[in-house]
Amino acid sequence: MDIGEAVYLGQNAMLTIGMICGPVLMAALVVGIIISLLQAVTQVQEMTVVFVPKIIAVFLVMAILGSWMLEQMVAYGTLCFTSIEQVTK
Repeated sequence: MDIGEAVYLGQNAMLTIGMICGPVLMAALVVGIIISLLQAVTQVQEMTVVFVPKIIAVFLVMAILGSWMLEQMVAYGTLCFTSIEQVTK
């Protein structure tokens, strides 16, 4: 394996991580912003109000996209394991 293949695997790892974590983080971000705006409008400054909707949103996204996320992880793992045979000593 030369440096180009190692860089390719690293770039592919970063892309896979972004694709897997992106939807979950975006859901938490959007729900957090909406709850923060509602707190600012209603002047309810309770810090624990944000956590339950965020957890629910994250679980919903993981329930909806969980199989797709698992497929992406398995595809990257397969790519890594098939590239092992190209490694020379």
